[in-house]
Amino acid sequence: MPRQPIDPAVLDELLTTRTSKWTLTVVLHLRRDTMRFSELQRGIGSISQKALTSTLRALERDGFVSRTSYATIPPRVDYRLTELGGEALEAFEAFEAFAARHWHRVVAARQAFDSREDDAPGVIYRLGGR
Repeated sequence: MPRQPIDPAVLDELLTTRTSKWTLTVVLHLRRDTMRFSELQRGIGSISQKALTSTLRALERDGFVSRTSYATIPPRVDYRLTELGGEALEAFEAFEAFAARHWHRVVAARQAFDSREDDAPGVIYRLGGR
């Protein structure tokens, strides 16, 4: 079957959505096993309930995560990566490996940027030289 041409607007939207703050972290936590919401939240630690809910919904909407609800007391909901999510995981793990190799360079670059005297906090830069 021939490939459909890429719609740049759809590609831009997908890249923007999938690079939200928590997407990588959630997918990396789901890489080995099905997890309940509370397990994910505990495992990640610094994520709010609202942010985790929003991230899981976006991942489910895009087909990266499946959600299975069980009619138990209390209710039980499990999340796992789909086949598509597993394929995305490969790219996310590549970035994780990159970050593990180069985190110290990023920290040094941030420190150098933050300590520059000519970039005083509160200065607003305007385009067009005004």
